[in-house]
Amino acid sequence: MTDSVVIDPRVRRTRLLLKKALGRLLETKEFSKISVQDVAEAATLNRATFYDHYPDKFALLDSMVADRFNELLSKRAVVYDGGCSSALKAIVLGVCDFLAATPRLEREQQAQVQPHLESAVIGIVQKMFLVGLELHRESSVPIEIIATAASWAIYGAAKQWIHTPDRCSSEAIADVIMVLVTPILTSKPLATT
Repeated sequence: MTDSVVIDPRVRRTRLLLKKALGRLLETKEFSKISVQDVAEAATLNRATFYDHYPDKFALLDSMVADRFNELLSKRAVVYDGGCSSALKAIVLGVCDFLAATPRLEREQQAQVQPHLESAVIGIVQKMFLVGLELHRESSVPIEIIATAASWAIYGAAKQWIHTPDRCSSEAIADVIMVLVTPILTSKPLATT
C-alpha cells in the first residue's frame, strides 16, 4: 500500500502522520510491543482512522519502508529502462545504501521487521525491472520470472554484504552484484539436449 498513485491530500497527510508516528515509536519500542492504539495515539488520531488507511500495523510498516526506499531512489533519479547498466548499478547501490542506512535492531525486533523490509524493497525493485523489461522483450523467459529472480538476487547479496565484517564499500559490492545479476536480466533460455 504505497502512496505512488494520486491521492487526496487529506489521505496523504493522515498516512504520513501514521508513518511518522510508527517511526518515532520504533526508536524506543519493539515492533511486537507497538499496538495500533499506540500508533493512532502517537499520530493524534483514533483507531478507526488508522483502520480506514491500513488493515494492521504490518501494512503500515510495509508502506513506511516502501516510501523510504522509493524516496531514496527518487532522490537519485533512478529509472530502469531495461538495458542501461548505469541504471542497474544505481538500483543496486540504492538497495545497498538503504540497507546500510537502516538502523541495526535487536535480534528479536530484527526478526519481526526484516520480512517487511525485505518484501517492500524487493517489490519496488521487481516493479522497476518489470517496467524496463517490458520495453525490451527479447527473451522467451517470462519477464516476471526475470524481474523476480534479479530483485531477490540483488536484495540477498546486499543483505549478505551488510552482515559481512569489514565489508567493502557499496560501490565495490555493487560492481560484484552487477556481474552476478546482469546475466539474469539478459537471460536467454538454455538449450535443451
